[in-house]
Amino acid sequence: MFKGNSVIARLSVAAAMAIIGTGFAADAKQGSILDLSSNGVSWVNANNRDMLPPASGPGPVTFDPRHPYVGSGRGQQATFRIADVTNPILKPWAAERMKKYNDEILLNGKSEYTARATCRPAGTPGVFSHVLMPQFFIQTEKQVWIIYGGNTEVRRVYLNVPHTKNPKPSWYGESVGHYEGDTLIVDTIAQDARTFVDNYRTPHTEQLHVVETYRLIEGGKTLEVNIQVDDPGAFNMPWSAVQRYARSNAGPLEEDPCAENNASWETPNNVGLNTPVADKPDF
Repeated sequence: MFKGNSVIARLSVAAAMAIIGTGFAADAKQGSILDLSSNGVSWVNANNRDMLPPASGPGPVTFDPRHPYVGSGRGQQATFRIADVTNPILKPWAAERMKKYNDEILLNGKSEYTARATCRPAGTPGVFSHVLMPQFFIQTEKQVWIIYGGNTEVRRVYLNVPHTKNPKPSWYGESVGHYEGDTLIVDTIAQDARTFVDNYRTPHTEQLHVVETYRLIEGGKTLEVNIQVDDPGAFNMPWSAVQRYARSNAGPLEEDPCAENNASWETPNNVGLNTPVADKPDF
């Protein structure tokens, strides 16, 4: 188990709300704030793909146009992700590191694995590139829990409070948030550099600052998240991305221990993203 994450075994969202309080419910029913958790709702990646570019301005790293990425289950031969290291957002050191990953795949015939495939906590905005497993929201007066079903990774968003002074970097950092009517705004700092920004293994530094704006569109059927990313240590400029989730009834939130079911990827044929191992308990 990683610090900042929790495992909730076979626990429905409704049951979890009963444990940590239901002060949110009245305002949600009145429609005065965004409600993402009613009736056990979960949210699944509507695009089954990586983050989407913004309508305008700098966007996230995507695939090298000379090596288009094709995911599995799309009626074509699946490919590995080859990052477009010419994206102008990248500092030279970040582009060079990513080029080395590309070369390991293209020139040396190795396989690439994403953070999820090696059981690494995603961090943000990396979690917005994860597919397959749903996201669950638990909302109370003082906190919002955002739970990614894969590995049951929990982010805690502390509402209506400032960031603490000099927070210790961690996998998901420190998130604070507030509601502005029908939107939820989440501000995250203090993520350590072990995570990647996306599935293309884009690195970042501990200066990473991410702001997410959540709102419902299409009559409440779709959750849209606008993501703003700034890291002067890794990127030449701030950039933005979008991700959309479809409303789902995925059933109860169940324990999904990734590392217990994962094969060993630390072999000569794979790019070296090892499964993290805790050397001491978190509690």
